[in-house]
Amino acid sequence: MADPSTPLLSVRNVSVRFGGIVALDGVSFDVPRGQVCGLIGPNGAGKTTLFNCLSRLYSYQQGDILFNGQSITAMPTHQIAGLGMGRTFQNLAMFRRLPVRDNIMVGAHARSSAGFVASLLGLSKVADEERRLRQRADEIMEYLGLMQFADRLAGDLPFATQKRIELGRALACDPQLLLLDEPAAGLNHEELGDLGRLILDIRARLNITVLLVEHHMSLVMDVSNHIVALNFGRRIAEGTPAHIQQHPDVIAAYLGAPAETTAHG
Repeated sequence: MADPSTPLLSVRNVSVRFGGIVALDGVSFDVPRGQVCGLIGPNGAGKTTLFNCLSRLYSYQQGDILFNGQSITAMPTHQIAGLGMGRTFQNLAMFRRLPVRDNIMVGAHARSSAGFVASLLGLSKVADEERRLRQRADEIMEYLGLMQFADRLAGDLPFATQKRIELGRALACDPQLLLLDEPAAGLNHEELGDLGRLILDIRARLNITVLLVEHHMSLVMDVSNHIVALNFGRRIAEGTPAHIQQHPDVIAAYLGAPAETTAHG
């Protein structure tokens, strides 16, 4: 059992280089349990690169990432969801020709207790597990207001509904940490408000810690307890929304003015 005082996620001096391009340059920060942490920065700041490191889609040349106090640096990608991390993607990554329920059950399978051999042989415990996963998918669809679309093909539904389907798939793996990559992209003002309320409800009711990458500053400021700002692959500021809004390096990064590279907020 992890110590509740230990950060759920610790990023320690992580650096990523693609050839001669430095995508992340010694980035460090913690995500405490039970909080919404915003990760902001201009395009090219390194936010999605960092998310891909957390998902083990990218390797990093320096540093370490700890989840529940355990290093994930040597962990293969397919084990990340089973560890307790769920993720949505900036560009929707779903099975468009499958029904909504099946898309969400894909996420639930990441934490399935039935083994590969049992599934292959069609053993009875697999049928029991499938019923459990189907029930879990139905609970998530009910929570997200998707039950009416359960048997509809995901690709036939409106964009905002597809975003909820992807969120449902991430929730289906029962994550301790939910990584949201640009969840507000393409949403209108009303949908944006609904999303903000949903993120806060996920944290409060489901007790899930959230790390949020988002360009909609109003959303980030409204839902985040803590914000980390990146620019050119470096952490330039960290603190409360009020602190970040007034931080000169953050203001400079977004307005294009020269920034002090030594301040870390």
